[in-house]
Amino acid sequence: MKPLSDVKPWLALAAACLLSTLAAAAPSGPPPAALVEQLQQVQADWARINYQTQGEARKAAEFEALARRAAAFERAFPGRAEPLIWEGIVLSTYAGVKGGLGALGLAKQARDKLEAALRIDPSALEGSAYTSLGTLYAKVPGFPLGFGDDGKARKLLEAALKINPDGIDPNYFYGEFLYEEGQRVEAIAALRRALAAPPRPGRELADRGRRGEIEALLARAQGAAR
Repeated sequence: MKPLSDVKPWLALAAACLLSTLAAAAPSGPPPAALVEQLQQVQADWARINYQTQGEARKAAEFEALARRAAAFERAFPGRAEPLIWEGIVLSTYAGVKGGLGALGLAKQARDKLEAALRIDPSALEGSAYTSLGTLYAKVPGFPLGFGDDGKARKLLEAALKINPDGIDPNYFYGEFLYEEGQRVEAIAALRRALAAPPRPGRELADRGRRGEIEALLARAQGAAR
């Protein structure tokens, strides 16, 4: 079981899938223009809050407001996986900022949204629901406090990599998971793949933030592997 202190690092999840694309269409067809526009706005606001907002209290307040907008976005497009994925990501991030036992309810809501997205279309946003859900299972404390489960986390993260093997997010979060599991050599390989991922047009702020996180973790992993 993970200690309660591990709840705080949920903030890292915020990035899980931020750099996802709309390349994979849901079974109902390509996403409508209005969905794409709203999704891009949620992504942009998430990146701004996560990487540029200063102060935990202010950041929590902004994520709380963004969570309400993400919920409205999801209601506006019922039956689509993309809004569910991003509502899950926002809720997960808000949980990370909030921290403590009060964050567990938000994490459970995020889990439910991501599982619903997987039931609709596992390949949506290049498998982002797998990445985000796997990271939740890795970060949330286990029984009896929470639903964390390293075995489920590994399976979900590996499923994400099957869909998007060269993606920056699935490789980063898998590398982070491997690092926490003590698999330093494997973690380094995954993190290097994450750094080699091509930049995403329109996601410059998220790219910079993510690469900074990758480089910091890679340095720790390389130091531990020596």
